[in-house]
Amino acid sequence: MATNHANGRAGGAAERPRAFSGIQPTGTIHLGNYLGALMNWSAMQDTTDGIYCIVDLHALSVPREQGEIRLATIEAAKDLLAIGIDPERSILFVQSHVREHTELAWLIQCVTGFGELRRMTQFKDKSESNDFVSSALFTYPALQAADILLYDTDVVPVGDDQRQHVELTRDVAIRFNNRYGNDDEPVLVVPEHRIPPAGARVMDLQNPEAKMSKSLDSPAGTVNLLDTEGEIAKKFKRAVTDSDGEVRFDPETKPGVSNLLTILASATGGEPEQLAADYTQYGPLKADAAEAVLELLRPVQKRRSELDDDQVKAILADGADRARAVAAGVMDRVRDAVDLLR
Repeated sequence: MATNHANGRAGGAAERPRAFSGIQPTGTIHLGNYLGALMNWSAMQDTTDGIYCIVDLHALSVPREQGEIRLATIEAAKDLLAIGIDPERSILFVQSHVREHTELAWLIQCVTGFGELRRMTQFKDKSESNDFVSSALFTYPALQAADILLYDTDVVPVGDDQRQHVELTRDVAIRFNNRYGNDDEPVLVVPEHRIPPAGARVMDLQNPEAKMSKSLDSPAGTVNLLDTEGEIAKKFKRAVTDSDGEVRFDPETKPGVSNLLTILASATGGEPEQLAADYTQYGPLKADAAEAVLELLRPVQKRRSELDDDQVKAILADGADRARAVAAGVMDRVRDAVDLLR
């Protein structure tokens, strides 16, 4: 495990590892988000000190409608609370409420190479689909690295699509430590990613060769957190499979069937390869996958319906205070290491 600094964590090394992750407020959470990462966030609260962030500044890297981000931030907070993020056990806050994020981001940009940013696959994907490409879209992996490093993070629970970003964070943290720290006490903790084995990459039900995504215009292939039971059942019933009729887990040659097995395994705690042996037809597999998802989402939808805006804002304000207390100590250490005049 990475070194924990006494001035970053009160009392020196923490008893439990610290986890950090964030999500953009850009629309309803879908099944890929939930099974790929968010369910893991909730489960990890039993073994880690969790810090979870709604990254509203990241959402501004592409054009948004006036007022969209503020409303979406509240809705994203409701989603996270509904899926089980407990403000008594974890810190939940909004990125822009802790100004140290942007300060550290600039220092991280100073040790991040142009070539490293140019190789990021998400920039390539998003820049091809947008008429206007902001410089923030290019540099936002540095802000994402700062988000993680600001809290002496040990583990980052993410979906498989974020692996490259965590690897970049590790690279720039090591480079920062080599430039400004020493072997006995590095400045920044070098984090590790934690990706759940099943459900790490949930694919679109209509296009199983593409991951389920808010940015992909595929309403029939995307299962949203707040979809009705009828909508969910219909989407699974119409899920694309193939024509050979054999149920087996083979993502390369049978992406649609394998995606259904992955979803079923993630929702039930099973293994996709073993579950395949229980089926000889696609219909029962689709029905069981739909029912497993419904069982998973019913309590989430119930909890979400019970939350009101004022309650959520109070939780976020308290979370920002607690996050600032951690971030301030880390930034003091970083400023001293960089040799900025106090």
